[in-house]
Amino acid sequence: MHDERWLLPEGIDEVLPPEADYLEGLRRELIDLYRSWGYELVFPPFIEFTESLLANDGGDLDLRTFKLTDQLSGRTLGIRADITPQTARIDAHPLKRERPSRLCYVGMVLQTRSSGFAANRAPIQVGAELYGHSGVESDLEVLRLMLETLERAGVGELYLDLGHVGIFRGLAREAGLSPDQEQALFDALQRKAVPELEGLVQAFRLPAAEARMLVGLAELSGEEEVLARARALFRDASAEVRAALDTLETKARYFAAHHPGLPLHFDLAELRGYHYHTGVVFSAYLPGLGQEIARGGRYDGAGAAFGRGRPACGFSSDLKTLLGFGYREATEKALIFAPSEEDEGLREQVRQLRADGRRVVCALPGQKAGPADMGCGELLRKQDGDWVLRPA
Repeated sequence: MHDERWLLPEGIDEVLPPEADYLEGLRRELIDLYRSWGYELVFPPFIEFTESLLANDGGDLDLRTFKLTDQLSGRTLGIRADITPQTARIDAHPLKRERPSRLCYVGMVLQTRSSGFAANRAPIQVGAELYGHSGVESDLEVLRLMLETLERAGVGELYLDLGHVGIFRGLAREAGLSPDQEQALFDALQRKAVPELEGLVQAFRLPAAEARMLVGLAELSGEEEVLARARALFRDASAEVRAALDTLETKARYFAAHHPGLPLHFDLAELRGYHYHTGVVFSAYLPGLGQEIARGGRYDGAGAAFGRGRPACGFSSDLKTLLGFGYREATEKALIFAPSEEDEGLREQVRQLRADGRRVVCALPGQKAGPADMGCGELLRKQDGDWVLRPA
């Protein structure tokens, strides 16, 4: 058994050199990016009481959260599986601002099962949240920031998937569905099981108009022409449904004008986070890859459980995922090797090189490894009484 002590649990990984250096550089770059947009950095705790972490959960987050008993209070603690609920608590309770609040974060989360980004159960979640504004403008700001995040990470060609949970929610409310009926239709929609949907609306004895719209929702997936088909299908729907379509059309016009090369895909039956999100939902994908690399949406009222339910919109990604798709070899100058000598001139030269941003590794007395073994491309050598840099 001792021969396997080095093994990590399934879905748990680590980042080693040189990728770790790149990941740390990316973390700094993204935080600087968010700060340049006016987002303030927060560091929520890694562990909280479960009633706080799961205050707005529809069930999925609960299943992904590791739980343990607090030896001091006897209450149940949860290891965070998502940082977004923590920022909602911070906005609602410690900050208590009336003005719009922009928060950003980066930190590891831990999940009982992989979900979303790759197969990793310990992603390094990075993201930004905007609280206190309910307009399309804040949705677009968050979307633009997500796209710039992916660009900074070196992610290449991608496409954006857009949906709106308000469409199904409005149709369900208009049809007077019970919670059980709504859940049954929700499950069938996620699988786009049209025959099953047809059987359900018939079993629920829904009026023909409502039944037609709910079944038709499963087939509203594709490029921008989907919105025209949706407009025709929902011409007699409630104002709530038509307003959701207005929001998607506004975003389509914005991206056509400002990001004409960005492919857009619309899926009006996409109900990811249905019990949490309240409006537009969006994800970024790479062509040929079925897994999203960033996601977000609107989740108004998430802070209500903490006393202040403000409008909210945000996005998140995983630094490890971005590392995998955007990693590029470092272009920094070569590592410098300094010999093991008690020499004040040498020490001063090493201090100056490090102050100038160079990386210097000092040999240890008696070590066998030379500059090449240490990965050094340059070395310090004494010449005419001065310590000078020479190729290793």
